[in-house]
Amino acid sequence: MLENKNILLGITGGIAAYKAVELLRLLKKTGANVNVIMTKSALEFVGRTTFEVLSENKVLTDLFSDTDSSVKHIDLATNANVVIIAPATANIIAKLGAGIADDALSTTMLAVACPVMICPSMNTNMYQNIQVQRNLDSLEKDGFNILDPDAGVLACKTVGAGRLPDPWFIFDRLEAMLVKKDLKSKKILVSAGPTVEAIDPVRFVSNHSSGKMGYAIARAAEKRGGQVTLISGPVTLEPPVNVECINVVNCEEMAEQMLSHLDETDIIIKVAAVADYRPVDPADSKIKKKDNKALSVAMTQNPDIAKLIGEKKRKDQFLVGFAAETDDLEKNAILKIKKKNLDMIAANLVGSSDSGFKADTNKVKLFFKDGSFIDIPLMDKEKVADILLDNIIEKKG
Repeated sequence: MLENKNILLGITGGIAAYKAVELLRLLKKTGANVNVIMTKSALEFVGRTTFEVLSENKVLTDLFSDTDSSVKHIDLATNANVVIIAPATANIIAKLGAGIADDALSTTMLAVACPVMICPSMNTNMYQNIQVQRNLDSLEKDGFNILDPDAGVLACKTVGAGRLPDPWFIFDRLEAMLVKKDLKSKKILVSAGPTVEAIDPVRFVSNHSSGKMGYAIARAAEKRGGQVTLISGPVTLEPPVNVECINVVNCEEMAEQMLSHLDETDIIIKVAAVADYRPVDPADSKIKKKDNKALSVAMTQNPDIAKLIGEKKRKDQFLVGFAAETDDLEKNAILKIKKKNLDMIAANLVGSSDSGFKADTNKVKLFFKDGSFIDIPLMDKEKVADILLDNIIEKKG
């Protein structure tokens, strides 16, 4: 989303200015071109050299001494696709609210016409001050996007709101601010991760699913305005922002949760790799190893959650399945569409280290109920998620 975009990063004089270094690194990682403007107060907390090295651009701190052109700030404002000020002190918030232009950052901001995110960071009492809140309300009414600060123990030992959120969170909300809200008002149910079926209290049957694909889809859908519920098997991933996350362990629990949310859902995306089988009679205590003797565990088939949903879904609901195959990809995918009454299935061959389970990238083929299909080449799972949602929106109408 941010690749090749011109991003203007404003840094003001707060103790949280050090977090802007990591934010800049995240922005550059996307392939964006980032220009940095620092106030003179910001230079009291962090040096300009780090930002110049990481951004690969000269940092602007003064309208005249830092540049050969007295209109450099106008060029930056005109070319910017998005502006983010992090941290934003009470001082810059007041200046923006009043239209004051007395330094490089405030003057540049008067010429900005693109989306702007303001990330307030200050002492709790300062943040709660009526004038500061009035200025923030005014900026929000004027179209600025205000990211609420975190609460906690601040550098001044005050406990309360005012802490700059972690850079990854700011980055995540910046993407959400920019993306088209084409899933607004849609309720989306996503399943992710593996299920764990107990053999005894210390052993279980499961699979290699990491949950990364399902979590990427949940994140992408939330950013596009969807009301997302994520039913997740055991994974080590952080829950996506603004997503209701319900943790389950086994197939029975996942089926119960998926079916209980079915009636209220517009789009169901079943990404979870549910164990096909479970032990018939899990032991109550640890099964002891016996020398030179094999262990036999009787297994029974788990319910097919996608098939159950396919039998119950309404005509106005859109059901997406996932299939990890080792061979006959197209044949198996088409059979599953018919058998489970799917509207679409995303299928991929497992076994490659750069695709499928545990990898950050994936290569999938989308098959549709109408017989059409498309290939998605190897790419980051976040990008795969967006392409998948694009196709759901197109097919669902």
